[in-house]
Amino acid sequence: MKAAVDAVYYDTDDLRLVGASAALRRRTGGADAGWHLKLPMSGDSREEVQAALSDTVPDTLRDLALSRSRGGEPRPVVRTWSTRSTQHLVDSQGTVLAELSLDRVRAESLLGATARASWTELEVELAEGADPLLLDLVDKALRRNGIDRAGNPSKLSRAPEEIGTAAPRLPDTRAETVVPGSAAEEVLRHVDGQVHALVDLDPAVRRGLPGSVHRMRVTCRRLRSTLRSYRAVLEREVTDPIREELKWLGGELGAERDQEVLMERLGGRIRATPRELVLGPVGARLQVWNVSRTSEARQRTLDALRSPRYLALLNSLATLTQQPPLSRKAARKPDKVMVKAILKGYDRLAGRVAHALELSPGTERDAALHQARKAAKRTRYATEPARASLGKPAKRLGKRVKAVQKVLGDHQDSVVARDALRHLALAAHAAGEPGFTWGLLYGQEQAVAEGRERELPTVWADASKPGLRKALVH
Repeated sequence: MKAAVDAVYYDTDDLRLVGASAALRRRTGGADAGWHLKLPMSGDSREEVQAALSDTVPDTLRDLALSRSRGGEPRPVVRTWSTRSTQHLVDSQGTVLAELSLDRVRAESLLGATARASWTELEVELAEGADPLLLDLVDKALRRNGIDRAGNPSKLSRAPEEIGTAAPRLPDTRAETVVPGSAAEEVLRHVDGQVHALVDLDPAVRRGLPGSVHRMRVTCRRLRSTLRSYRAVLEREVTDPIREELKWLGGELGAERDQEVLMERLGGRIRATPRELVLGPVGARLQVWNVSRTSEARQRTLDALRSPRYLALLNSLATLTQQPPLSRKAARKPDKVMVKAILKGYDRLAGRVAHALELSPGTERDAALHQARKAAKRTRYATEPARASLGKPAKRLGKRVKAVQKVLGDHQDSVVARDALRHLALAAHAAGEPGFTWGLLYGQEQAVAEGRERELPTVWADASKPGLRKALVH
């Protein structure tokens, strides 16, 4: 089966999309005419989002590409004409497992210079529900027949190389300024990973995919923690403002994520309660309350991602990774720099845990435990960039601190849940509904908090053994 396809690829003037392994195109001809946005996923796979054919870039695709375009206006940069031959790979029962497409491509630059090129490429796309391991088998079979994997993920990324044109990019000073094997190299490797994660998660959050808000919020926290813990490597005059903006973004995402956690917790409590103890329209009231709060929180997330402030943050992060503001200590070996950063956070955690344990149960202690939880997160995140250079001691300490964080996190979730239950009980009372079940659930959450407070000294003792600190130093 053959089809002629005409595609115009859109990108920013400096090819930010292709630089981020994404592709936006307007295709005519073939079975899937329309707009296509391809986004990278794990490994060599990519996700494709489509929109109906129109004369201008659809707003939905423009938004999904924003974390990579960073506000640059997409315009036509390359046009390709492809003659496609398609074959199906089937099993013994005739079920289609994959589609093999052989494209003979002609490309022309639309960036101003008249330049053309042509090549042939083969694309393999799994059928829906097919085993991903099949791709490896197909890859091996093609290699045995002299067909190697392409070095470019899309026609757009290959075209400038074939045509011989290139677009200007933000100067990347890292190769000249970052000393191999230095603390800066280790820290920046981790920063790169978190920035890429944030960029990759943006489209998923906009589309409301499960778990995406949580992962993006955690990414913000990891980045903030790294920039704070390793101020000896990256100049804080540059990183402190970025940390503040990451805090803002995490806070905007937090409303939606916190509501998810709270609803899951309270809904689980109600489902686990014996039916004879559920008095009144408890489930219905919880659902109505959740719909209202979720809608507001969702809008808050989307407003943040559409704001100029978020766009400025994306550009700041791009500059940070390409032109890192290195300090005098950035060229030092990673072990001493990283040990010092981790122990500083660890000592702060120890002080906060000790302070919280000295207080009597109540709101003051709840607040102190919450501060200890934040310190535990920062300490744990500080160990992550150091695992390559410090090895098992950093990993072991991070694991023990994570256990402390988990206990403190469950305690804080109980504090938040009790506050919500109190407001739900008041609303039920005002409507003339029984308050028994809400009081029962409140008591359960109170018991959880007390249990975590009793558990904390044991978990902290395990995380504060002298051997952990000694192994890290040596």
